[in-house]
Amino acid sequence: MMKHVDPNSLEAGPAPDTVKTINLALQGGGAHGAFAWGVLDRLLEEDGLAFEGISATSAGAMNAAVLAYGMTLGGRAGAQQALRDFWCRVSHAAIFSPWQPSPWDRLMNHHGLENSPAFLLIDMLTRVMSPYQWNPANINPLRQVIESIVDFERLRRDSALKLFLSATNVRTCKVRVFGSEEVTADAVLASACLPFMFQAIEIDGEHYWDGGYMGNPAIFPLIYGCESQDVVIVHINPINRPDVPRTATDIMNRINEISFNSSLMREMRAIDFVSKLIDDGKLRDTGMKRMRIHAIDAEDVMQGLGAASKLNADWEFLLHLHDIGRRRTEAWLARNLGEVGHKSTVDVHGRYV
Repeated sequence: MMKHVDPNSLEAGPAPDTVKTINLALQGGGAHGAFAWGVLDRLLEEDGLAFEGISATSAGAMNAAVLAYGMTLGGRAGAQQALRDFWCRVSHAAIFSPWQPSPWDRLMNHHGLENSPAFLLIDMLTRVMSPYQWNPANINPLRQVIESIVDFERLRRDSALKLFLSATNVRTCKVRVFGSEEVTADAVLASACLPFMFQAIEIDGEHYWDGGYMGNPAIFPLIYGCESQDVVIVHINPINRPDVPRTATDIMNRINEISFNSSLMREMRAIDFVSKLIDDGKLRDTGMKRMRIHAIDAEDVMQGLGAASKLNADWEFLLHLHDIGRRRTEAWLARNLGEVGHKSTVDVHGRYV
């Protein structure tokens, strides 16, 4: 049981001049979200940083809800422990799943499931049957995991952080952003609802799929809903790949990466455009603010992982990604912490436009 800490004493509000307040933007990516766990784990140890808001999608939404709840109850240490407990329970739940790496997959050490009989069967089923047919009971083990970690009623009442979790409205093709006061287990699961794997999540008469289609993650809630102008994007899905995909599996994987990055690329293009107008003095006295963008990624690592590895919740693999996240964040802090609060540390135009 985590010790209660007064949320008013936490690092979520206005910070002293010596502390730099940032917002976080967390992408989704299944088990690859363990990389973001490592990033958050290291950022929480940095006394020179405070946190105001988190915009997140899919696995990022789960990380965000768990982090916010842990911080609400136990400050930074509580957030770190809650994140570790969450990923540990994800791995434990996966022990009973038929989706296990085959002996050949383990021997090849590529962290995939491509040779797992259960994965191959489910992969074929999802091509010809919907989850309403092959999973009529709508069983989702992640519901039990997230509800065992987070008291959503408490989180809605006094979250230590501003939460913005994105889901895609199936009917209207619009993004739905669930704010801190609206976050429920259903909202988190809606943000992570892959349409070929799970039935759409119904909330207030509307149905939702994975937020990655419309906001992965959405940046605009941080612009309009937070005071801090610094946004740290934690990338999961590779933007660049060195080679053109040739196999059917690789082509589908790249299509998904492009789709899940497209909304972020559009928002970055808009941010770049507004920044130029501000620099040119064309937006004086308009209330528009210049956003400072930062990015932490392991694109070289993610490029080498197959799509099936996003379903691999083996504890060794999750720890591997967590450790990479910590190391990349350590390097990012060493290079860029001094620039936070002053300027972007990523070339927004060169990377996103």
